[in-house]
This record gives sequence, structure tokens and C-alpha cells, in this order.
Amino acid sequence: MTKYQEEQELPKVGQFEVSIFMKMVFCSLIGIFSFFITFEWNGKTSILIDHIVSAFTTFTPTLVNGYVLILLVLGAFYPFVTKKWNTSKVNMVLSIFKLGGLVAGVMLIFGFGPAWLFNPDIGPFLLEKLIKPVGLVIPIGSVFLALLVCYGLLEFIGVLMQPVMKPIFKTPGRSAVDAVASFVGSYSVGLILTNRVYKEGKYTARESAIIATGFSTVSATFMVVVAKTLDLMEYWNLFFWVTLVVTFVVTAITARIYPLNKIKDEYYEGSTPQPEKIVKADRLKVAWAEAVDAAKTNPSLPKNLYIHLKEGFIMAMGVIPSILSIGLLGMVLAIYTPLFDWLAYIFAPFTYLLQIPDPMLTAKALSLSIAEMFLPAMIVTEAVLVTKFIVAVISISAILFFSAVIPVILSTDIPLSIRQMLIIWFERVVLTLIIVTPIAFILF
Repeated sequence: MTKYQEEQELPKVGQFEVSIFMKMVFCSLIGIFSFFITFEWNGKTSILIDHIVSAFTTFTPTLVNGYVLILLVLGAFYPFVTKKWNTSKVNMVLSIFKLGGLVAGVMLIFGFGPAWLFNPDIGPFLLEKLIKPVGLVIPIGSVFLALLVCYGLLEFIGVLMQPVMKPIFKTPGRSAVDAVASFVGSYSVGLILTNRVYKEGKYTARESAIIATGFSTVSATFMVVVAKTLDLMEYWNLFFWVTLVVTFVVTAITARIYPLNKIKDEYYEGSTPQPEKIVKADRLKVAWAEAVDAAKTNPSLPKNLYIHLKEGFIMAMGVIPSILSIGLLGMVLAIYTPLFDWLAYIFAPFTYLLQIPDPMLTAKALSLSIAEMFLPAMIVTEAVLVTKFIVAVISISAILFFSAVIPVILSTDIPLSIRQMLIIWFERVVLTLIIVTPIAFILF
């Protein structure tokens, strides 16, 4: 037995305080229940965090409107107060968009403005389906995230998943938690987790970029909305599992090609690098020892909850104005201009070569996925089943879109530029199209 293995023997209860053990188990179980266990409440089956968000939006709409207004105001002026608005061209553009988001949000909340803004598929859609849920889920999810990842579960799963994650996705075993949190919770929760772990020195820049662009999908609840829109609920299990597998296969490919493979494999500046130890024997014992050590060294529960709530609120106010303004622009361009009809020609060669029914309509749907993940489904509702299935899977697997995910990533410390994300989006759309098309033809 090696010296490292001797040091990592499975701890006995007598070797550390019972309170540490109870904190580790209790907090981790609450975190697991909050993110991964679905149950029915008020006629809706979802996870605890989604139920809490739904309760706020349903029973306290005025309070939520006021909360969103506060986020918009603080988020719009925060870059100028902190003097970060002119530190780069991207920050300058985003700061201007945030001011635009504040103006649009005020008009939507108080009910005045141009008629096009109140088109049900534009302003009200963004406000009710994206702004309010995301604005609530980020801080609420951040609190429960403290329970999920700060008391040993991240380290425990990380050691167990090393043989899967590192060879396939080029990421540490602990990134498995990000993947599941995104699929079951939401991309915003997954990105909060990724950013947090990256800044702690547990992910490198390249690893955090792979995770952010490869695992931060919309949640299963968003997938249900897409499936309902396209009348695919009859095939829900097929849709869910095909999407899950295809998304992660595409992630394994993009992790190995430009631009992700060129991002520096370095840790966050100022952090203490904490790479995963490579474990080759006694994996369960080592996993347990790592979990116990994490539970011992993390801050007290009240302090941890406060830190996560504060970070979640700052992220929410940074993201909400951007989502509203960029999403608004994307949807206006999609509905009122031929821009995405022109962009469709980028994908037309692929849809024709793969002999997909309605090749130009499918190509336009794929081009729309960069603006908002719901838009592709909205324009193929009358298409044949094969086309609807292909578009539905791609709308999830593409991951990156301007109405939400891209602004969220830009608000984190993950080193990804808009140019890099556009390239990754294109790669993901084309790769998903190539992989899912034969599957769809076989199934239907």
C-alpha cells in the first residue's frame, strides 16, 4: 500500500467530531433533494428550487415585479459605479445593453411603450419565461448550492467519477455535479457552480470553459416546454435520453477541437490551485476522506449561505438587464427582419446533404437557436415528426444562445469571448445535426 493510500484510510467516527459528520450528511442530503429529486406540488412536477420560484411568481407577482425592477436598476448602474464598464470593449457593449435592458424592463413592468414590445412572443414572453424565473432561481439556487457543494459531496463524487469524466470530457470528476445540476436544475445554477469552483482553484480555465459550454444546458423542465410545443410528449423518454446522450457526445468532441483545446490550462489568478488527486486504488476510501476534509475546512453554515446568497444576487443583477436587452434584440430580429433567413444558408448545405424534410425551414430553425433556444421550436410546429425531433434535440444540445446563457457566461470569470462562443455554437449545432439525424430517421 502506498503512503498516500495509508493517509487516506476511511475515517472512523471517533476520528472527527460527530457534528462535522452530521453537517456533512445533513447538508449534502438537503442539497441532493433540492436539485435532483422531483415531486408534484400544485399540479406541477419539478424540483424544490423550481417549486419555490413558481410559488413566488404565482402568489406574490407584485413583489416579484418590484424585485426584478430592483435587479434591473442595480444591474444597469453597477458597471458604472464599479468603473468596470470601460475596462474592455465587451464590457462597454454589455454596459450599454444593460441600460437598454433597464429601459425595456421599466416599460414592460409599468405597461407603456411601443406596440411591438408588447407582442406576446417578445416582451411578455421574455419577462415571464426568462427574466422572472432566472432572476429568482440564481440567488435561491445559490443558497441551496452551498449545501450541495461545500460539505463534501463535490469531492466525494469527484473521486468516484474520475475514470469517466477525465478520459471522455477532459474535465475533473467533480464536474459531473455541474452536468447533473444543469440538466435537473438549470444552466444558471450550473454556471454559478462552475464559476465558483473555478475561482476556488478546482478547475482550470480550459476545464471551466468546457464545462460552461458543454454541460450548461437548459433544464429538463425547459425540455418539457419544447416537447409540448412540438407535440413530442408522446415520445418524452426517447427525446430526453437521446438529447442527453447526443449533448454529451458533442461535448466530448468539442473539448478536443478549436477553440476549447487552445484555452490555457491554468488556474484562476490569485486562487490556490486544488487539482484532483489521481486515484488508482481504494477509490471509495479516498472519496470519503476527501469529503470529510472538505466538510471540516469549509466556513460555518450561516457564513456559507450568506456568501452564496450575496454572490447569487450580484450575478442575478448582472445578468438580468443583459438577458432582457440582448434577448429582446434577438427576438425582434427573428420576427421582424430577414436576418435569420440569410443565416439559414450557413446550415442549408448540411440539411440538404442529410436529406432532412423541409431543409430550408430546418436551416432557419438552427440559425435561430443562437438568439433564443425556444425560437427553433416555434417555427417548426407544423413540420413532419422527424424534423421536429431533430430541431428539438439541437435546440437543447446547442447550449449557447444570446437571450440567456451567453450573457450569464460573460458575467462570470470564465475566460470565454463572444467570438469563441459563436464558434462553439456553430460546432455544436453542426455536430448535433450530423449525429441526431440518422437516429431520428431510425426512430421515426
